[in-house]
Amino acid sequence: MASVLCAQEEKKPADKNTGKKQFVYVLKLRPDLLKEENWKEADNAAVGRHFNYLKNLLAEGTLIFAGRTDVMNENTFGIAVFWATDESAAQKIMAGDAAVQAGVMTAQLLPFKVALIQNNSK
Repeated sequence: MASVLCAQEEKKPADKNTGKKQFVYVLKLRPDLLKEENWKEADNAAVGRHFNYLKNLLAEGTLIFAGRTDVMNENTFGIAVFWATDESAAQKIMAGDAAVQAGVMTAQLLPFKVALIQNNSK
């Protein structure tokens, strides 16, 4: 029976993230943007492009998950957890984020490992 299981496992398609590492970038709003009245049209546009960028990373299988705290104060932050081949590739992914490019948010890159995650597929 073990040989049957091994044969079945060998037929599985290779996961495109095999050999890749997980990273997270932690996003923080520019301090002046903690006040709603300081937001400009360009800031909102950059955040819209940021959201679309993350949606594209998710669709291509690079993004594992992303989210943000649901408060608007000095503790507010967001995270994007994703796959990359190495730190250089991870830096490029983070640098491609429109909110980072526009200076609406600062970002810090760190190695990461997802330990537990809910499986919503049924």
